[in-house]
Amino acid sequence: MSMPLLVSSPRPSLHPPLELHFRHRMTGLDSFSRAIFLKRDGFSISASANHFDEESSLQRVPNRLSSSVLRFAAPAIFFLVGLGAASAPLSRACNAISPTSQTSSLVTQSVAENEVKDSSGLMNKEEEVEDEDWKKEFERWKSKTYALTVPLRIVALRGSFPPSWIKDFIQVQGKRMKLIPEFRSDLDSIFSDLALASRTGRFGAKSAMVADVVSIGDSWLANAIAEKLIEPIQGAEEQEWFQNLSSKWKVFLRRNEKGMIDESGKIWAVPYRWGCMVIAYKKNKFRKYNIAPIKDWDDLWRAELRGKVVMVDSPREVVGAVLKSMGSSYNIRDIDDDIPGGIDAVKQRLDELQKQVRLFDSSSYLKAFATADAWVAVGWSSDILPIARRQTDVAVIAPESGTSLWADLWAIPATTRFPNEEKAGGRVRGPSPMVHQWLEFCLQAARAAPYQQGVIPGAFPLTFDGAVSVSSHKVNPGQPELDSNLVDGGPPPEILKKCEFLGPLAESSLAVHQSLVAGMVKSGRGWFGGILSLFPGRKARTG
Repeated sequence: MSMPLLVSSPRPSLHPPLELHFRHRMTGLDSFSRAIFLKRDGFSISASANHFDEESSLQRVPNRLSSSVLRFAAPAIFFLVGLGAASAPLSRACNAISPTSQTSSLVTQSVAENEVKDSSGLMNKEEEVEDEDWKKEFERWKSKTYALTVPLRIVALRGSFPPSWIKDFIQVQGKRMKLIPEFRSDLDSIFSDLALASRTGRFGAKSAMVADVVSIGDSWLANAIAEKLIEPIQGAEEQEWFQNLSSKWKVFLRRNEKGMIDESGKIWAVPYRWGCMVIAYKKNKFRKYNIAPIKDWDDLWRAELRGKVVMVDSPREVVGAVLKSMGSSYNIRDIDDDIPGGIDAVKQRLDELQKQVRLFDSSSYLKAFATADAWVAVGWSSDILPIARRQTDVAVIAPESGTSLWADLWAIPATTRFPNEEKAGGRVRGPSPMVHQWLEFCLQAARAAPYQQGVIPGAFPLTFDGAVSVSSHKVNPGQPELDSNLVDGGPPPEILKKCEFLGPLAESSLAVHQSLVAGMVKSGRGWFGGILSLFPGRKARTG
């Protein structure tokens, strides 16, 4: 019984189409012929007591003739070649004596060679057909598409960026990127979701904590860092989007572990929209009663506007408006040192403002502004601009002495603190690798148009302080021109220089603000009720 063959390949295993091709080519060949074939293809051979292919015996019958020819032809070749080499001297002697004998030998050798060539040619043709079939099968296998997708889950403030960004980003990244957006009605709900998840250590698949990127308001940034709700953005300074930001953005975003601005701190968030506190007034009412247009904070204390003003109920914004009207700053360090008369003067000015304001309520001040009794509204540009664009008799201004700035930021939840819960939202060992692509996309100059056209209220980050030149886009045709000193959704350059973000307050300043708020509550005006728990952050701002 002939010994079967074990075949070992230089690679650990054969791909299924290649293995099928290999087994097919072995079918019908005896052990010696297989050895020739395998040696030719670069495989190593060894003997074994097991059959190479149990089915090969059933497939040998049709190929018995070619197998027999190969069995006898191959030994004949080796024999003739060896004989020819060994008897070369004798052959040369015989050639001189017997030409007939030489001719007979050549004829015999030619016949043998022709038989081998015919058999080899037949096998080569069969191999060519098989090779062609194998190539087709391999090309078909290569053309298969695999369901490999990279997810990116975003929890964002509704209306803070154009819906077209989602479609555009998917087109840029291709079908293998799976974008999962979720929108919340206000920033407070996102922050509260993060805080609850961090406090309990448990969260489900819909929690903002398991998202790759979330929207967060600038006034919540310090608390989010201090409470470890978000994590630093790794490699941010090496990214092009960071390098394109103005120096003011870079200073504002760099914080230490306590959330305080620190030049040696890390980058914790990325801006994608910003705006400012504005004052809106009804032009028809001002014309009717011959009242001069509002230009600065001081104008809110005019006698003719008593009881005609509505305003947000954020402590930082209310106290900040008082401080700005007195020539100071939102982020004042020491009221007694910076303001003549100190804290007593501020209390008196604040009390006078209460008499001017009809309603302090971040949720309802715009509804009140729609009534006939309210002529002036003080609020965030993201709230007021959409209404002003629909009403031609409303003017909107950024106060000449400067105003507070706000920003919507992208941040990465600190989900890696909870390895057992991280997979709940699909995250594996950190946020999606598509995070930097999303941040880069949001800060491309092409994204500025919706903000400049007023489709989305607010301003584009790259227009801040003229960091990068962005082409101006005119308002959509048919849309009424807005009566405002705002430029591309933000204050003009000469006013922007006097504006400031609401930075974290030092403990001494925080205590002064709290005493001012407490004094207003004790006076019987309960419009600050329920918001002390949010201090010093801003009341929930919607999109």
